[in-house]
Amino acid sequence: MFSVNDIIRENIKTLKPYSSARDEFKGEASVYLDANENAFGSPLDAQYNRYPDPMQFAVKKRLSEIKGVPVPNIFLGNGSDEAIDILFRSFCEPGVDNVILVPPTYGMYEVSANINNVAIKRVPLTADYQLNLEGIAEAIDGHTKMIFVCSPNNPTGNSMERSDVETLLANFNGLVVVDEAYINFSRQKTFIQELTEYANLVILQTLSKAWGLAGLRLGMAFASEEIIEVMNKVKPPYNVNEATQQLVLQALQNVEQVNEWIKQTLIERDKLVLGLKDLDFVLDIYPSDANFILAKTTDAKAIYNHLVALGIIVRDRSKVELCEGCLRITVGTPEENLVLIEAVKTFK
Repeated sequence: MFSVNDIIRENIKTLKPYSSARDEFKGEASVYLDANENAFGSPLDAQYNRYPDPMQFAVKKRLSEIKGVPVPNIFLGNGSDEAIDILFRSFCEPGVDNVILVPPTYGMYEVSANINNVAIKRVPLTADYQLNLEGIAEAIDGHTKMIFVCSPNNPTGNSMERSDVETLLANFNGLVVVDEAYINFSRQKTFIQELTEYANLVILQTLSKAWGLAGLRLGMAFASEEIIEVMNKVKPPYNVNEATQQLVLQALQNVEQVNEWIKQTLIERDKLVLGLKDLDFVLDIYPSDANFILAKTTDAKAIYNHLVALGIIVRDRSKVELCEGCLRITVGTPEENLVLIEAVKTFK
């Protein structure tokens, strides 16, 4: 039986978190002289001289309405990368514990593990980019604290078999972290509905992709109240700035616009595949549930350099395990995609 108490680091169990001025007084007042802020104001029109809400309640309340998740089950961070780092710092003892990664996958899991001195066990995906459940089961030991599953996966674009992820959740006594950065573009539904069923489930999402807010750096984690409480205990007191909170609140009123962008992206993704798949030097284009495609080519580096010379930047993933010869191409606007297709056709 999974218990958060069994996997949390001992020093985190006894950690007394920093108590900020905004933690100690949460009401409304006419005079604030408690946080050593600049009482005269800010050089900007907005009142950025005041510290932001450390728990981002207004943003969480709106996300709760959109996602159907209670506020206590939501963590907000400076991008999903902060949530990933806090999971390592909360649950993995440096130099002792390990995590399982399933390459090819998002590179920040490995970077965060290395920063936190946490060992990595790699269990590569199968040839069709699905989870190797037998290999994962063999890799798990008494010090394995987390398994990271990116679905839809970056850089391959496909979603993981839902039943395989459920098998991990049901049989692993650590955290299964499902990174759904690209879920808005997927045919599969989010794992958010399973939060009440699996106490060891952590879901990562972001406003950087479908919501078009990459510059604001807001990442989300959804998990049990116990896990969220631990993450809030470890995070910096004001980890999401006031400008981001205000602008995100405005953006979250535009659900219909975002849904329209998603529809357009999926249409353009199909056009991009059609425009590239019959070229002699394109060997395969893998099925995608994301806002990008992964194309296997005869010479990824040469094609990449050809496009760079024409002012078009894609991502060369040919050195990534199981992605030899591959380019990752983000779906752009109709005009950008047409420019890309015409440019690729000139490659010899």
